[in-house]
Amino acid sequence: MYKIFIRPILFCFDPEKVHYFTFSLIRIVSKIPGFSTIFRLLYEVNDKRLETEVFGLKFKNPVGLAAGFDKDATLYKELSNFGFGFIEIGTLTPKGQPGNEKKRLFRLKEDSAIINRMGFNNEGVLQAVERLKNNNGVLIGGNIGKNKCTLNEDATSDYEICFDALFDYVDYFVVNVSSPNTPNLRALQEKEPLTQLLQTLQNKNLARPKQKPILLKIAPDLTDEQLLDIIDIVKETQIAGVIATNTTISRKELISEDKTELGGMSGKPLANRSTEVIRFLSQNSNKAFPIIGVGGIHSAQDAIDKLDAGASLLQLYTGFIYEGPAIVKAINKAILARK
Repeated sequence: MYKIFIRPILFCFDPEKVHYFTFSLIRIVSKIPGFSTIFRLLYEVNDKRLETEVFGLKFKNPVGLAAGFDKDATLYKELSNFGFGFIEIGTLTPKGQPGNEKKRLFRLKEDSAIINRMGFNNEGVLQAVERLKNNNGVLIGGNIGKNKCTLNEDATSDYEICFDALFDYVDYFVVNVSSPNTPNLRALQEKEPLTQLLQTLQNKNLARPKQKPILLKIAPDLTDEQLLDIIDIVKETQIAGVIATNTTISRKELISEDKTELGGMSGKPLANRSTEVIRFLSQNSNKAFPIIGVGGIHSAQDAIDKLDAGASLLQLYTGFIYEGPAIVKAINKAILARK
């Protein structure tokens, strides 16, 4: 029903306006008695065999919603009714910021892809914390970044502020240094500054009575040498794992009119590369740490490919927009079929 009736209507309008309209609609409908139950009946797959324990956390199923969809933790409860095993909020920064100038979100319908140059638009970490105080059972990841105006040499402080503010309200952390939409952010992926950043956060983590898993989200555009550096950094800092991958700046083989727009591209064209990165990290680290696979998952088979490449968990974003919530159920059923 979604792909036949709902998506064609939504895709007639500006994608960013549709995003906020859809949020409002889901929130309103979810308040109507019985509708949250209907969503769960339609999309959840409840089976103990789907339960997955990764970096000390128990996920009711391995399919999550990636960061960027619910940046400010405004709809995580309602979104969890669509069958997700976990929701990742953010990217959050210490201070609220508007992000980049509009228009900044583009559908590449012929490629089943999206280009975004949002620029970490969010209301600030403290606003999200207030909403997370009302959480009742949704497993939450907190994706953190730096403000646009913060120089790279001062970036660690921004991540520390977000880490401290969110610590009691999220189940795991994601350090985002791989978005292409904040100037110079990706320079923090270089070995020395990245090691220093992650070690600082890990030291704060270890000083707590109970630690939270810290993961690193990486770009798909890294070279093999850089990926080997990532493996070394994870081993050295002893963080919990890696999310592979963020959006890409590559535009290979795209045919849509808006393919030249600046920003990070997500969707089907990213599927093979993100799976390659997962496989490379898994094989070259000898499966030393868990990997959350994300990028180009538009079908159950795409998800299975990432699990076979070495992913322990999965995340959706663009596939959720193009395929609708039924894809979550399809993936979980496909995983069960292999049990």
